[in-house]
Amino acid sequence: MNNSGDSEPIAPDDLESRLRALGEDLAVPPAPPPAGVARAVRARIESGEPAPRRAVWRPTPRVAAAAVAVLMAVLLGVTPQGRAAVVSVLRFAGVEIHVGGAGPLPTGVPSPLPGERRVTLEEARRAVRFPVLVPSALGAPADVRVADGGRVVTLLWPGVRLDEYDGTLGVVWRKELGEPWPDQVSAVGGWWIRQPHGVSYMPSGGGTPRQERVAGPTLIWQHNLVGLRLEGPDLEEAVRIARSVK
Repeated sequence: MNNSGDSEPIAPDDLESRLRALGEDLAVPPAPPPAGVARAVRARIESGEPAPRRAVWRPTPRVAAAAVAVLMAVLLGVTPQGRAAVVSVLRFAGVEIHVGGAGPLPTGVPSPLPGERRVTLEEARRAVRFPVLVPSALGAPADVRVADGGRVVTLLWPGVRLDEYDGTLGVVWRKELGEPWPDQVSAVGGWWIRQPHGVSYMPSGGGTPRQERVAGPTLIWQHNLVGLRLEGPDLEEAVRIARSVK
């Protein structure tokens, strides 16, 4: 220790060195632990049991994925740009349905389908490569059209339109609609679009979609290899008509 007199002033630089030297000279015994703690520690050491570990919560991969999905939904849904970016696609029975981000409904007079012509029901059956189905609930159609080299047959009744096509060859129709998502109709294994929406025809030779127009509520289903879209009636009547197709 420094033996200089206490009355002498200590320079700031010298104060730290003096305190360090004092600390080295002092013998401070360790504070004994409480008796209970000491006995518990000794008993654990003698028994060889490992010290208990603090539980740490780790999310499962499923929980983590759900949390990320919720976070993305929140982030995308809080802004119009985010909502517009959320587009889901449903492909079923030759129809591709885009849900979300739909623009304004089409305007103007729609053009006919490629090569569309008026025929009789028998002529239609000879012109296409799939069976033409007539719902018994509607009876004989008032008008029949064949289009795109026999790719599509359209049967018409007052206020009702039924398009039939090969539902296995790819996308024939494309629909753009906003929320809500179409309703699944288990009675006929199809989908019901409840709101007005834009519909376009995808030509068999490719190229730009044709005849973009506004379609009303529509039932889409498949009967064996034939895709069908029924437009005009409400859901209850549409299901009744669909179930009469044999």
